[in-house]
Amino acid sequence: MARIRRSPHFENGVFRNPGGPARIRPTGSNRDLAKLYLDKDARSRRAPQGAIPVHPTTLADISRPPATGLRLTWAGHSGVLAEIDGQRVLFDPVWGERCSPFPFAGPKRLHPVPLPLAALGPVDVVVISHDHYDHLDLPTIKELAGTDTVFAVPLGVGAHLERWGVSADRLRELDWQESTRIGGLTLTATPARHFCGRGLRNTQHTLWASWVVAGERHRIHHSGDTGYFDGFRDIGAAHGPFDATMIQVGAYSDFWPDIHMTPEEGVRAHLDLQGGEPGGVLLPIHWGTFNLAPHPWAEPAEWMRAAAGAVGQAVAFPVPGQPFEPAGDLPVRPWWQDVSRPLDREWPVPGITPQASRDGLDLVGED
Repeated sequence: MARIRRSPHFENGVFRNPGGPARIRPTGSNRDLAKLYLDKDARSRRAPQGAIPVHPTTLADISRPPATGLRLTWAGHSGVLAEIDGQRVLFDPVWGERCSPFPFAGPKRLHPVPLPLAALGPVDVVVISHDHYDHLDLPTIKELAGTDTVFAVPLGVGAHLERWGVSADRLRELDWQESTRIGGLTLTATPARHFCGRGLRNTQHTLWASWVVAGERHRIHHSGDTGYFDGFRDIGAAHGPFDATMIQVGAYSDFWPDIHMTPEEGVRAHLDLQGGEPGGVLLPIHWGTFNLAPHPWAEPAEWMRAAAGAVGQAVAFPVPGQPFEPAGDLPVRPWWQDVSRPLDREWPVPGITPQASRDGLDLVGED
């Protein structure tokens, strides 16, 4: 608590977002939101129409070193195993069946985990972006607590892990712009525009963060959950450019525009992180595994394809569990089209260009 109170981002008993308060409650009426969720046709589109393909990841797939020194394996939602310069980093692992405080209710996963957690092999560091249930999963953390891994978490989140059996000497708890060295990697907690809390009241007493991981040869960025904000440029200027970014592009809505990015905003964030130019590889995360918003299940992928294609940005679209190397052949097949209804809309992508990203133009298209 002493460190929390000393944080320049903590004021009047709560952590504050960059750029002022974010709207974390619906901007429209509750009636409008309820109608959107209850509409029969819309409900049918919020889930796949068939079984989501899952790559049968094996220990053999991820035990041989990546030829280029960097390999990413998307486990679903925001979970990514990053093998970078001889170290293994696991971001936001959620192996539980539901992202909920209850084992019998709440959003249930739409596909199985690609492989058992124990089959991942040794992990050097587990990185948590914030304490929401779809990013900080109690059964997953309890299983990892029995290993030798170190946990890098935002300020205040360590208290959850200590209660669940992680010893304090295995915690690296960081404020924004603080760094820690683990093996040959430097991990830095960087700003994000979101909120925190695991109860009915969001008390804002734990921090949320995006993360930069830098090795001897490679740099990667994980956005965590965030709305779009100008801070991406600052992160890119201080730590970029990146070989790969993992960008949240799902669970957006006009009802909560400040805390989750649309795919179009995700492309803009990636360009900002790269100094305004297409480069590196963008891996879309925070979609496909849990139904957390009123948009169609496949819409984040389709919209991302359109927005990235408009600027020539390389995007990887692996199925859950499919390893790939950003400097190698990228998985680009639109596999989600096999298990979803065709979407009856296209997304205008007005003027997303490197110069537009640098100039900070309003890039949000018609919705």
